[in-house]
Amino acid sequence: MIMEDRRHGEGEMEHCSKKPFFSSFSPFLSLLVLLPSLVLVFLVCKLDLEIPWRIGFDKDLSSLQNSQLNSFSNIISSPKLVESVDLDPKGQSFLHSIEESQKTVAKDKEANGKSATPGISKTERYSKLKKLEEKLGRARAAIREASQIHNLTSIHHDPDYVPTGPIYRNPNAFHRSYIEMEKLLKIYVYKEGEPPMFHGGPCKSIYSTEGRFIHEMEKGNLYTTNDPDQALLYFLPFSVVNLVQYLYVPNSHEVNAIGTAITDYINVISNKHPFWDRSLGADHFMLSCHDWGPRTTSFVPLLFNNSIRVLCNANVSEGFRPSKDASFPEIHLRTGEIDGLLGGLSPSRRSVLAFFAGRLHGHIRYLLLQEWKEKDEDVLVYDELPSGISYDSMLKKSRFCLCPSGYEVASPRVVEAIYAECVPVLISESYVPPFSDVLNWNSFAVQIQVKDIPNIKKILNGISQTQYLRMQRRVKQVQRHFVLNGTPKRFDAFHMILHSIWLRRLNIHIQD
Repeated sequence: MIMEDRRHGEGEMEHCSKKPFFSSFSPFLSLLVLLPSLVLVFLVCKLDLEIPWRIGFDKDLSSLQNSQLNSFSNIISSPKLVESVDLDPKGQSFLHSIEESQKTVAKDKEANGKSATPGISKTERYSKLKKLEEKLGRARAAIREASQIHNLTSIHHDPDYVPTGPIYRNPNAFHRSYIEMEKLLKIYVYKEGEPPMFHGGPCKSIYSTEGRFIHEMEKGNLYTTNDPDQALLYFLPFSVVNLVQYLYVPNSHEVNAIGTAITDYINVISNKHPFWDRSLGADHFMLSCHDWGPRTTSFVPLLFNNSIRVLCNANVSEGFRPSKDASFPEIHLRTGEIDGLLGGLSPSRRSVLAFFAGRLHGHIRYLLLQEWKEKDEDVLVYDELPSGISYDSMLKKSRFCLCPSGYEVASPRVVEAIYAECVPVLISESYVPPFSDVLNWNSFAVQIQVKDIPNIKKILNGISQTQYLRMQRRVKQVQRHFVLNGTPKRFDAFHMILHSIWLRRLNIHIQD
């Protein structure tokens, strides 16, 4: 079977919860008229743009341009809070002051007959927020202190798992941050919105990570709170996959209905709750594994520019900003389960140097197939596997698994390779791999630039047997961070996604 990428609703999708479909929200035309004025507001927070250890690629792993890497931070030397300047989609700076933006929000609320702080006094809400920010300040300090220790093994005791080895940029800082997350992180999931476009998603298909995450948030067992004043983060539980499935007319190329649904939803929560306006969306996050996830957020400039966007399609050339947005893995679960997907042959029994099979999606695959399709006995590249050959068995007996981008930068083949204990070979442009603020992808993956596709065999043969064995062992070690468990386990994919979001929340200081 060919593991192919499926576009906007094609293929089988099974949803985590079967709920009836209801119509969307009543229109808020007056607020839609006011939205451009709300965009022209300076961000009501201060940003700490430095994560407590290096994030992003090393130069030899990344094909990104230097200018695109400016938002990736280096090792922290001291706390640094800087005032942010919000940008509109065209990149124009807005020069309104924080105080003016707060007054603008308050006046808008008053004009609409809404209290900026319903159900609780301003003093009490400010006091709660101040306490939360003080706790975050102490967490930042603890993580910065831990980042100064450069051992390959975390010094923190943990009964389940102690991060160790070069697969981490800084094992000690990561472990300290993870422990602080477990102590402090609380997420409020907005209740507004009707299923299935909200509060649900596909649990099997190429979009399974989107549905699985929304499902876990809706269960409310981990890191969630019913008290929004106790929350550090606010989750916008819409499913881009389901929005596309129910609102997009195939081949129409018309996506305004999706944009209207998202715009209406933000208007609903910002009128009913004070939290969106308080930070102008900076402590809110959405999550999508659909190719149209980034485009969907562009209909609300504050969502695009300020909010934490957790995306499989983490493409810096399309507005993905690693300092505030998070990349998460695209995992194709055909049956909804991972049974039988983990593991592969030992290195000595892997007879294939490199393997790829997939359809002609995008220019990178076109170049790969043109150069290597059925032309070499060591680099096996197919657009369609010969009869009788199993895709999974080929992954499990290959030393390196080629993971070229398709129509978009992300590919499920990266996780498929990790599951099969095959060293992934990333062939992409402007892609930020998942969890790259914590994981050192150089240690367990190979990055090949598009221009070097003709040299794939030479590059891979240039990796010594000793180095290959190290990388393959590290692939097995990093596997735990990409596994989707029925009930989430510490350090698995669900928790690593949360940790990526937690890091972005550490980067902002909300002021009421």
